[in-house]
Order: sequence, then structure tokens, then C-alpha cells
Amino acid sequence: MMQNNEQKPYRILLFYKYIPIENHEEFAAEHLKFCKELGVKGRILVAPEGINGTLSGTIEQTDIYMETMHKDPRFSDLWFKIDEADGHAFKKIFVRPKKELVTWRLEEPIDPNKLTGKYVSPKEWYELIQRDDVVIIDGRNDYEYEIGHFRNAIRPGVSSTREFPEWIRKNLSQYKDKKILTYCTGGIRCEVLSGLLLREGFKDVSQLHGGIVTYGKDPEIKGRLWDGKCYVFDERISVRINQTEEDVVIAKCYHCGKPEDRYVNCANPFCNKQHVCCPECEEKYMRSCSQECREHPNNRYVIEQELLRREEENEDMIAG
Repeated sequence: MMQNNEQKPYRILLFYKYIPIENHEEFAAEHLKFCKELGVKGRILVAPEGINGTLSGTIEQTDIYMETMHKDPRFSDLWFKIDEADGHAFKKIFVRPKKELVTWRLEEPIDPNKLTGKYVSPKEWYELIQRDDVVIIDGRNDYEYEIGHFRNAIRPGVSSTREFPEWIRKNLSQYKDKKILTYCTGGIRCEVLSGLLLREGFKDVSQLHGGIVTYGKDPEIKGRLWDGKCYVFDERISVRINQTEEDVVIAKCYHCGKPEDRYVNCANPFCNKQHVCCPECEEKYMRSCSQECREHPNNRYVIEQELLRREEENEDMIAG
């Protein structure tokens, strides 16, 4: 059995950098070839404004990936947030060229190298969020907030990043003279969000440097004042942030309402609604969010159970 102080065999890397990339489509194609040859898996976006990715691989593979990236002058200071893992967090590798790293679709794009909020360290953040004169804004989508967030943070009423500008104008104008604190998973969304707030007339805007995942790794703070889990965009779905006895489950099962932080996708392939669901209700409601989805002829849960039943029957026949 692996001891707690032993290194796990895989790593998950989270990274981004806003830096001009010429011929970004060509760069993406070459980078995909490199990743396939190396054997790492994950999702990497490449845009004219920079790179954003999450990938998994063995210690050796991730070491080579980081060393290779740091040899490129554009990425010599690229910051990798590292999680240890027992295996891959992705099934495949995707490297896709995009128009922008995060889908903001602003009429006037914001370059975080020219306009962004002040960076605050995890220790500074911990002190700031305990003050009464600050406003904490969650820079993620509402479904991410649902399973975990900083205590007293404002829930974003958005289901996608591009909805933020309108939401800010409608809901936050009364806070323009307050000290604003923004946070997101790894930091990339706050680079533009904090700049957007400044452009909208907010005077004092700061962002959690390195995001939630970095905050959770600080050895002194240990994720205090974070409630629930942190949603991540890989097969883990969520990770623990608060490493103290204060760690709690704050989300509730979509069906029965009991405390749960486990997300599933609706089994109807034409729905795919992601919802919090306990194991008992997953079975009872066939991993579906509605009666209509349960009765859909292509319900994946029903198909999976039928395949499982056939496998068990074949095993019984072989055994007999």
C-alpha cells in the first residue's frame, strides 16, 4: 500500500499564459503532435492571445512537458499548478485552436497584460476575506459555485462566462466604491474579469493569484474559509480544497435533497444536464434529470445496465 508521504505515479498540470502566439493554428497542430508522442492526455486551448490547458501524465512525461515548454522563450516563466494523481484524468489529448482562451466575446477585448486586477497571495486573500468591508465575487459559473465556494462570496447568476458583463451591470453597480475580490479555479478567468470590473468603473479590484487550487495547497491556511468542493474540468469532477476539520458538503442531491457533492450527466444523450446526484438516486432515477429523460429510447443508463446484465449472464454460462 502506498504511504501518504510517497509520490503518486501521475500528475495533473493546470496552466495558462497570456502571450501573443503567431500562427496559433499551426502552433496547435504541432503541439498536438508533440503531446501525442509524449503520451500525455488532456485539453489545451491555443489562441492568438496565449495558451490554457489541463493535462495528465506520468511524472516523467509531465517533467518532459514542463521542461520543453520552459525552453520556449514565450513560456520560460509558465506557471504550472501541479496535483498528484493515481492515473490519467483524461481519456484523450485535445489541442484546439480558438479565437480566445476564455469565451468572453467582448466588443472591446481586454488584454490582461495591460488591464487586470491586483494579485493577492493565498495568505493575503485569507486575511482580506475576513474583513467586513470587502465584496467577494465568484468568477465561475453558477453550477461550479453550487458544490463549493468561499464563505460569503456572491453567487454569479451566469451559466457561461460571456454572460458576466450583463450580470455585472445589473447586479453589482452598488459596489463600485467597495474593495472587490475575485476568484476562479486556476486564475485565468479573473485575469479578464478583474479587468472588466475596472473598465466598468470599479475602483479597487483584486484577484486571488493562482486561483482556488493554489489557495488549497497553502501549508499554513489549508483551505480555510472554503466550503464544499472545487469543480474541475476533468474526470475527477471535483476536488477537496479545505484540508481542515471545517470541510463540509454544501450541495444537495437534485432528487432527494440530502447533502451531496457528486455531479453526474443526465443519461439522455440529448440532454446531458449536469446535476448533483447521490448514488441511490442515480439508480432510482436512472441517472436522469426528468421523467422524459428516463423514458428516452437512447437513455445511456438503461443501455449500460442491459450490457452489464448480459455480461453477468455470459459469465454465469461460462461458469456453469
